[in-house]
Amino acid sequence: MNDNLNNKILNVINLTKEFPGVKALNNFNFDLLKGEVHCLVGENGAGKSTFIKILSGAFKPTKGDIYINDIKYNYLSPHLARKIGIQTVYQEDVLVPQITAAENIFLGIENDNKFFINYKKITEQAQNLANQIGISLKVNEIYEKLSPPDQQFVKILKALAQRPQILILDEPTQAFNVKDIGLVIDMVKKIKSEGVSVIYIAHNLDEIMQVADRITVLRDGLRVNTHSINEPNLNTSSIAKEMVGRPVELFYKKNKTNIGDYVFEVKGLKIKPNSKEINFKVREGEILGIAGLKGAGRSEIARAIFGAIKKYKGKVYYKQKDITPSNPIKAVREGIALLTEDKKVDGLFMGLPVYQNITIVGLDQLGKVFINLTKERKLTIDYINKLDIKTTLNKEVRYLSGGNQQKVVIAKWLFKGVNILIVDEPTHGIDVNAKTEVYELFTSLAASGKSIIMISSEMPELISISDRVIVIRNYEISKELVGDEITEENILAGFMGGM
Repeated sequence: MNDNLNNKILNVINLTKEFPGVKALNNFNFDLLKGEVHCLVGENGAGKSTFIKILSGAFKPTKGDIYINDIKYNYLSPHLARKIGIQTVYQEDVLVPQITAAENIFLGIENDNKFFINYKKITEQAQNLANQIGISLKVNEIYEKLSPPDQQFVKILKALAQRPQILILDEPTQAFNVKDIGLVIDMVKKIKSEGVSVIYIAHNLDEIMQVADRITVLRDGLRVNTHSINEPNLNTSSIAKEMVGRPVELFYKKNKTNIGDYVFEVKGLKIKPNSKEINFKVREGEILGIAGLKGAGRSEIARAIFGAIKKYKGKVYYKQKDITPSNPIKAVREGIALLTEDKKVDGLFMGLPVYQNITIVGLDQLGKVFINLTKERKLTIDYINKLDIKTTLNKEVRYLSGGNQQKVVIAKWLFKGVNILIVDEPTHGIDVNAKTEVYELFTSLAASGKSIIMISSEMPELISISDRVIVIRNYEISKELVGDEITEENILAGFMGGM
């Protein structure tokens, strides 16, 4: 490890972040030493993203102290974080597609002339910066024409151009194949040798073992352990065991229901030309869980089935009939519904009352020319009672809790009469009690014969209510788990590609 490791550049004490009904981070302690790579590991929802958003100023902590170079901060704003030398490189793309890599790198930090940009100078500076950390990159190329790995390098160079003392890398190798991950690891080691401290987040534990000086494991917002890479007996298996292992009493207990024959089939689905075909079936009354890390392709698969995005190839069948939808309207006509993660954007009309949100996709059932208002009121009340939605008919949906909003979305599709429910992160942003209500609702819907495909980042959720789980990795099915095989360890192994 580096000789400068006696100096703490960052020290976080009892950092806590609460959202309604959820503690995303709970009395979290963490420190970062000068010139080290400190890796954060944990499954989806462990608290990693919350922590880095606090450090970058996107979130304000509920409580706790942040010390940077021994100066205490209760919270950081984005401007303050950048000013004191914290730069974060997220997975999401935030650069300008139509300008060059060099222009993106220095966009917003040009300082040689107040009115004119010296393109020759910034191109030279960008090339020198790339050479300095060992990156081979055409800095004068238009950003959108670069390969995904080179686009990732541009984001990292942009952060380095601002001379950070702390660099946060969130899944920096997501766009890289196995062969090229070593390029990122070599680059990070070079950055470290220049005295920059790096917080590195990744799900690939082999990658973590190659790049880390220390590793901190999070689970459910808590720090489980911090390890030096030199510890004897430290390996990917020991880290993985710390990432999971919740006591069984924390899991929701699902009542067993009868499952019928296969009714729904996805055959030969390919989102990308170079990915393997995805094939799976769902039985009547079955809840099929879909697990996978962010960026693995889970949501894209759901959207492709629903006809919301273009697919490379593939067919969808219901009771052996080809019903492959070319768009969402046709999907709904064939009895398929997609409940997206962001229900406020894609699922609800927030300014409309509950009854209109429930009936809006099934108005044809209320009259051919004029809407039968009496029938609409009666049917809406039936669904409110059936799903135990805590509301009144005329209440605007924006005033409902997250759990009740989710129930309104489900009621809308049940009113339409769909048979296949695809739900993406169904309990995202709702509290623990509301989660239980949603689980009970899904169990009840399955018992009534509905087939549910549930995408979730939460392992306890998948384990609690799924009859089967398929794990998606790189737009492919890496594992299928049934019954007692559905464990945290097996799901995590599917994420990692074996272990």
